[in-house]
Amino acid sequence: MPGMQLTILLVAEDVTRARAALSVALAQAALGGRVSLYAHERAVALLASSLRADDDSAGLAAAGLPDRLSMLAMADDSGVALIACQTGLAMQGLAMADLASGVVAGGLVGLLADRGAENLLVF
Repeated sequence: MPGMQLTILLVAEDVTRARAALSVALAQAALGGRVSLYAHERAVALLASSLRADDDSAGLAAAGLPDRLSMLAMADDSGVALIACQTGLAMQGLAMADLASGVVAGGLVGLLADRGAENLLVF
């Protein structure tokens, strides 16, 4: 729905879920909606700017599809708010410099206070 605010929680360190969450975020942004994608705890690792062993970049490219890093860049370019759980950063031993462009640190309380729980999707 155009103009709708959508909040997406990514709760598992799973590239398939991350891909689905990013796909929904990009689709909603394309419709003109405000979108926030919050990576909770260990899922923060999926916002990293480095390749992962479970990234299937070659397979996705062969199918003409963007990989995780490309989707993160597309999300940033599309105005999707990419938020990394502060606790997750500590759990994963990651610094903000390790994350993709445009990612900011935040917490669940701030996320829900700013965006509310309406139109919330969990992956």
